[in-house]
Amino acid sequence: MRILMSADTVGGVWNYALELARGLCRAGDEVVIAALGGRMSAAQAAAAAAVPGLTVRDSDFPLEWMDSPWQGLAEAGAWLAELAAEARPDLVQLNHFAHADVPWNAPVLRVVHSCVYSWHWAVRGHAPEPERWDRYRQEVRRGLRTARMVLAPSAFMLRQAERHYGPFRDGGVIHNGRRGEDFPPRRKRNEILSAGRLWDEAKNVAALARIAPALPWPVRVAGASRHPDGGAAGMPGVELLGLLSPAELAAAYGRAAIYALPARYEPFGLSVLEAALAGCVLVLGDIPSLRELWEGAALFVPPQDEAALRDTLRWLIADPELRCVYAQRARDRAAVYGAERMVSAYRDIYRQLTDESRARPARQTG
Repeated sequence: MRILMSADTVGGVWNYALELARGLCRAGDEVVIAALGGRMSAAQAAAAAAVPGLTVRDSDFPLEWMDSPWQGLAEAGAWLAELAAEARPDLVQLNHFAHADVPWNAPVLRVVHSCVYSWHWAVRGHAPEPERWDRYRQEVRRGLRTARMVLAPSAFMLRQAERHYGPFRDGGVIHNGRRGEDFPPRRKRNEILSAGRLWDEAKNVAALARIAPALPWPVRVAGASRHPDGGAAGMPGVELLGLLSPAELAAAYGRAAIYALPARYEPFGLSVLEAALAGCVLVLGDIPSLRELWEGAALFVPPQDEAALRDTLRWLIADPELRCVYAQRARDRAAVYGAERMVSAYRDIYRQLTDESRARPARQTG
């Protein structure tokens, strides 16, 4: 099967797309990834080149949530139409929202990894400013409603998408997955790790930084500190590791005894899965999506309660036996979210959509 897939270069969607593409190519499918959101970094290009059989087309076109993206997105639509005409895909999987009007000539599957409206409600407690975000909402709604199917990595995220942009023609949940062999546990050190975009309030890494001086173990944070639209986040009190290569990040997970992410909003959380595979104890924000995925396998703290975060981390630091119990629970749960299971579930959906498309009279599909 030939698959044309979009992927953004800004966050975890890139790693998700490469993991999925690796499994698809290994199964004999042909995959072309159209990269949006900014040019690939050298590390991203190297990771893509390491996937046998994968074709990646790079671009610097923006994403819907970026500042004044609409002219760039219009140009991206023409570029994507050319790619579709060239690749002649059997199925198009879009991991972004725009471009409902592109003549794909194949069934379109949309995957909702996150969105501005659910982010705002979770982080700020209200909808975003209408004058700035109404067009965004219209474009997202049109993209999702014209897709043959909408998927999300958690039931929480699917509900949020339906709430803000639905109803959809069809929908479902496929959990993200990672390969355990890429995140082996190592000899654990007395340290706490967190990872993610430091500028993203949803990750709430700033709360961890504020309580770090009250902890007996050092806190290390991996991830980009500069926002794509400008500005940078500062984190006094923690060791900033910056953007790490996949191998460097896997090693950091492997060494850290505890992984802390007191998130306010996290539709799935690839970093949580990677840390769990590497044998970290998980301390997570007590929010619906993380409860859905990690109930019984992690310790949860209210994102706004920094005292609870501090006390939970101190409790774990003082109790090595408890750390062993929760590290094993996290690894056991992480095994459920395997890459092979994810790839198999997506291929089942692809076959369903392409079979339906072939059974209908010949016409442009979406």
